[in-house]
Amino acid sequence: MLDAFASATALSPIRKPVGITKGPGESNHEYTFVSRDDEQVLKNGEYVYYELFEPEMPGADGSSRLHTRRVLGRIIKRVPLQLYPDTFLGEPEIPPAQVAAMVGYNTRTNELFELHVAIMGYYDPLTGSFINPWIPPQSGKQIYLADDEMLADILSRKKDKQFGSATIGSLLTRAPGTVPIVLSVKDVVSTHLAIIASTGAGKSYLASVVIEELMQPHNKACVLIIDPHGEYSTLDEIANVAHFSEPGDGRHQGYRPGVRVYKPEQVKVRISTLTMGDMRALLPEMTEKQQYLLSRAMRKVRERKGDTPWGVADLKQAIKNVSKQKTDDDSEGADDSSTVHALNWRIEQQFEHSFTFDDTQHLDLREIFKPGQCTVLQLNEIDERDQQVIVATLLRRLNKARMDTERGKVHSGEFYLPYPVFVLLEEAHHFAPGGAEVVSTSILKQVLAEGRKFGIGVGLISQRPGKLDADVLSQCQTQCIMRIVNEIDQKSVGAAIEGVGRDLLDNLPALSKGQVIVAGAAVNTPVICRVRTRHTPHGGESKDAPDLWQKYFSPENQEQRRRDEAPLNGNRGFNIMR
Repeated sequence: MLDAFASATALSPIRKPVGITKGPGESNHEYTFVSRDDEQVLKNGEYVYYELFEPEMPGADGSSRLHTRRVLGRIIKRVPLQLYPDTFLGEPEIPPAQVAAMVGYNTRTNELFELHVAIMGYYDPLTGSFINPWIPPQSGKQIYLADDEMLADILSRKKDKQFGSATIGSLLTRAPGTVPIVLSVKDVVSTHLAIIASTGAGKSYLASVVIEELMQPHNKACVLIIDPHGEYSTLDEIANVAHFSEPGDGRHQGYRPGVRVYKPEQVKVRISTLTMGDMRALLPEMTEKQQYLLSRAMRKVRERKGDTPWGVADLKQAIKNVSKQKTDDDSEGADDSSTVHALNWRIEQQFEHSFTFDDTQHLDLREIFKPGQCTVLQLNEIDERDQQVIVATLLRRLNKARMDTERGKVHSGEFYLPYPVFVLLEEAHHFAPGGAEVVSTSILKQVLAEGRKFGIGVGLISQRPGKLDADVLSQCQTQCIMRIVNEIDQKSVGAAIEGVGRDLLDNLPALSKGQVIVAGAAVNTPVICRVRTRHTPHGGESKDAPDLWQKYFSPENQEQRRRDEAPLNGNRGFNIMR
């Protein structure tokens, strides 16, 4: 056995230990070690390991060898062990080292630190997970700093540029680019993604980086973005960046991604696809009698029209017909004319002057969902209530198409969609608010719960997780969490998201812009990542108000205003000083 130990030790590469274990930590899965840390590399969040020697299964001759395991851990606390006496710190004008020299105190040449480490375990390539050894290291054991190559191999499920990979940045505690953080696209799409951050932390920037990765030649994804603020239109530059293209050869066709941006006036919803729940959302404060008549009318017009599109005129006529039929059947002869008039007036106000709801037009699923295409629906000029109905109808149609296609019910036509899709939902708390039920909540919950079976992946982006439905957030098994200052939002994230250690969540207020905690199914273990630079321009920057105010008074702008206002001032008979 000793020979085996010596052999295993001899085969290990020469490494310089950074510390020696001291004892157990504050919990069963923590330990402490002491280090001088002369090079100041043992930061909070850094990765270290100790070696564990375990016997392998005995061979045919009955002999066994020791197998070396590198048990990885993350530094969660750093405490200095050698401090100046308090009396040395009483005069801020005099450096403590000078006071120590005056009284003959032995000044320190090297500091000592006690480092607290959370044990992650050793990585098992067969299972793709970390296995806890269930025993802390012995006192006096050497601790090593994990090298870049080791971390690049075990932190992420995929390698950079590998098929099905999405490189969103690099490990924060190491030099930029040395340890890539790579998401597994298969796991992102099949288990859903959540990007949570306060305003200005960089959530839209990170989301755009993820989309850029999905459109790379090694993914060629089918992506739809619901964009309530018009922030993602700059992604159309993807089509012009050579980085995203792939030349063809004699056997394979070349690849060039496409980006299709729908302006608010181009986003259409066919009225015949609306449900009674949609109508209640679009026509609030309907009386019970109005709801009853509308429900019967919609049922009648669907029975008569079948799959043929129908519109406002058909619905109004059906309301009159069911009202007349009800009056004829009513022995008391109740008059519903005022109810019919009020209901038809509501329908006219909502639909006849809307550029969103149409009798015949709607978004063609086969046009907005294509592999190698990113489709952006800009909803920034559309009322929030209408946005919720747009998302609800679209998700219902998408869910039906994927279900019917996977089950072999359709082989062509509008609902034939033979490939997985990924839907990114910006401002998700508007579409599934906590404590309130809106028309898009139920179908979003259904897609999150069942969509993975049919190839529908969902990405949720929100700056207010406290206002997002907890069940919706908990369904996202890959989480990207950026700076969150609000205490309520921090608690909401901690309660709804599994797999993120308390020590990492404690770092949320301290994260800088562009820094993100990544955890869940798409990575092997939670990590803190520095988001990479985008390949396309960012469209979500805040306005620089002082700069715009200064430009208002520039000579060019003042001259332009004088030219624009000259006809108006002439009509008024006086000049306005500008």
